[in-house]
Amino acid sequence: MSTIASAKTKILEAALSLFRAKGYAATSVDDLCRQAGVTKGAFFHHFRSKEELAVAAAQFWSETTSALFASAPYHQYPDPRDRIMGYLDFRRAIMDGELPEITCLAGTMVQECYATHPAIRLACDASISAHANTLAADIAEAMKARGSQFDFDPASLALFTQAVLQGAFILAKAKNSPEMAAQCIDHLRRYFEFLFANGRKRKPQSSASL
Repeated sequence: MSTIASAKTKILEAALSLFRAKGYAATSVDDLCRQAGVTKGAFFHHFRSKEELAVAAAQFWSETTSALFASAPYHQYPDPRDRIMGYLDFRRAIMDGELPEITCLAGTMVQECYATHPAIRLACDASISAHANTLAADIAEAMKARGSQFDFDPASLALFTQAVLQGAFILAKAKNSPEMAAQCIDHLRRYFEFLFANGRKRKPQSSASL
């Protein structure tokens, strides 16, 4: 890796750490340079502003986490329902560490910046939505393979999982307890078990039974 590329990566990694720990507004360029071990000249060589860095950090976060989830063992399950459950089990398993380490960069930044920094909001939306899309295909397959007594849009349900996870991170911060986030994932898992409980599609009701 070249010195230039290494400096840029160090700045991005510093952003992931500090934005999750301190927030976007409370993190200064000086903080980022100190954490990354680079000069301000190096910072502004790669990023015109802290906002531009935040947008790049959201993209970097997506790339980093995508690689983590793509290599997770739950993808090996042939049953799509098992892959969904495996995803939730994997999410719970990585809830191990301090709060800034287990929370989502995109979710943290968008809560703070959605009204004041549209570019950051869009980058965070892209990150969260892209991750949700990785679940939508398994949800759609599970609906076909196993059926459900409920009718729902797979993409919408995939986004719902992210809403629960982001809410779980907020609750964990409020309670100062990573375990609270893990408990929320347990409830989400039980919800999916309920959705695909009977393995049969609901038959339409006849007019006589209404």
